[in-house]
Amino acid sequence: VGHGWTRVWARRKGISFLRYYRNVPITRDMGTRPARDRVKARNIVMETAEIPLLPGMAGVAERYHGFILDVWGVLHDGKRPYPGVLDCLERLRSTGKRVVILSNAPRRTGPAVARLEQFGILGRFYDGLMTSGEDAYQHLLHRPDAWYQALGWACLHLGPERDKGILEGLDIDEVADPAEANFVLNTGTNMDGETVADHLPILHAARSHELPMVCANPDLVVMFGEQPQICAGALAQAYEELGGEVRWHGKPLPGVYDACFELLGLEDRRQIVGIGDSLRTDVAGAQDAGIDALWVSSGIHAEELGTTHGIHAAPEALAAACEQAGRWPSGVLPGFIW
Repeated sequence: VGHGWTRVWARRKGISFLRYYRNVPITRDMGTRPARDRVKARNIVMETAEIPLLPGMAGVAERYHGFILDVWGVLHDGKRPYPGVLDCLERLRSTGKRVVILSNAPRRTGPAVARLEQFGILGRFYDGLMTSGEDAYQHLLHRPDAWYQALGWACLHLGPERDKGILEGLDIDEVADPAEANFVLNTGTNMDGETVADHLPILHAARSHELPMVCANPDLVVMFGEQPQICAGALAQAYEELGGEVRWHGKPLPGVYDACFELLGLEDRRQIVGIGDSLRTDVAGAQDAGIDALWVSSGIHAEELGTTHGIHAAPEALAAACEQAGRWPSGVLPGFIW
């Protein structure tokens, strides 16, 4: 699984394995292509594979030179950094590793940097930062394709006051009436227990005027402390179900990873790994970008897995989650710990 994982190497590191079984299409180059690429064939066989259950980063850091790190669910829970995170970052940097932080935050990089500093995650711990909000902002500013060029300049903002900084510096007029808008900019909720149903009236109003939507955060939910809170992605998903058109920004889409690769300055993607807590965005995004993915299972999936920070979930629960998501990471971490 992944680039160069071997059982001999893993045994030397004291790493156990999660064994899983899944249906995999037959291809002529079955033995040479990564499992995630074997997707075009009619015949189906049963394949056995194993995912290393890693005790921490110490046993795997030497295999990579570049690290793309998620934020929520990996570095902090919205209220405090997870135990061991700052120590882990310090150790990575002390060995000369390149680190880029990639967040599905619906705000630009400047505010995201300031927010990390509040958790003690200072600039010396990483080489660069990219956000889904920055990606959305750049598209609204430069209008790089026909979809954006036709978008218009009157925006209905769906999101909290704190996210309005994404509009600063743009020649866009914010309006409150969907009838006066050309599009919806969706940055999410106030994270105070809101539900998708709370937002259905404005979503229906926007849909009635056939407004396209820009989603600046594809996440469906995050853990704020110990409580799940819906994100912009949940509202965008509901809007698509109403028949609305949505342009998504952030993980798992490739554009944000291209920005991270540039910040890392590494050409060989075998030297890069993505680390995150979401199979849907972090693991899928890293693998689709052509790099390995390590899954922190104690983040957004913790409740369904019956685990907590620093403790591995039961192998059968991990296997079931991977099977349901259709994603099999290169390794599982119980937290971003050394």
